[in-house]
Amino acid sequence: MALEIYWSKNANKSFDSIITHLENNWGEQVVSLFVKKVFEFLEIISEFPEIGSIEKDNLKIRGFVIVKQITIFYQVRESQIIILNFYDNRQRPKRKRF
Repeated sequence: MALEIYWSKNANKSFDSIITHLENNWGEQVVSLFVKKVFEFLEIISEFPEIGSIEKDNLKIRGFVIVKQITIFYQVRESQIIILNFYDNRQRPKRKRF
């Protein structure tokens, strides 16, 4: 059974920021490829939510590297998945923001 996926405000904001950056610096083709990878991953985690590595066990937060520069963080709840953030891996890795 596929789980419902919801986006937090922070996830929407960080996703939009990445899209803007990609559009301004790399063009529409790169944006399309990135968006495709994200939505393909969302389809996968709706069926297999445990695919991401555990980042914070007590909060059930998982992470998955979408592309080498971006990690998506999400939380698995009873019948839903909450997308928490898209994190730029080039930032300080010890200060990950979920």
